[in-house]
Amino acid sequence: MEDIYDYLHDVNTLTAAKNLPRFEEMVRKAILTGVLSEMLAGSLGKHGRVLCRNLAHNGHPDLIVRGKYADDKIREGGEGVEVKATVNKGGAVDMHAARDQWLCVFVYEVDEETQPVADRPALIFREIYLGEVTAAQFRRNVRLSGRGTDTSTVAREGLQLFRQSWVYLDSPGPKQPTLV
Repeated sequence: MEDIYDYLHDVNTLTAAKNLPRFEEMVRKAILTGVLSEMLAGSLGKHGRVLCRNLAHNGHPDLIVRGKYADDKIREGGEGVEVKATVNKGGAVDMHAARDQWLCVFVYEVDEETQPVADRPALIFREIYLGEVTAAQFRRNVRLSGRGTDTSTVAREGLQLFRQSWVYLDSPGPKQPTLV
């Protein structure tokens, strides 16, 4: 988390000096979530002793066991950890496919309401979950409009189990997240 905090501080200090918005406000939420997911996976891989970043383009999972796959690349590996970021309290996150996997979810918060903007606190991580999920625990989210990509999300019962594997909780209010 410190790597991301440091990066955003440096970027936002520079953009503020140029009278530009903070990075978190410059990009759409979906883009910010994707960028944070990539940065977190990269940072975890950099600091990890056993796990490293999967170097395959769009490879799954994001973190793999160092040295298990040739050149630390695998398009679709069975061992490792998928890393996601979300604003959804409790760690509910959309994915492209339901699969048996280890999942690490970072829940973050961005203040978009405090005025003036210069008084807004920085992005903060509030929750981290790390647990094993199975394909059977997912629900499919079908796009009825025919536009967009269908996604999968760990369903309510699976989320209840997944939330028991919290690593870090710094939520304002009650320490147990409510179900989404």
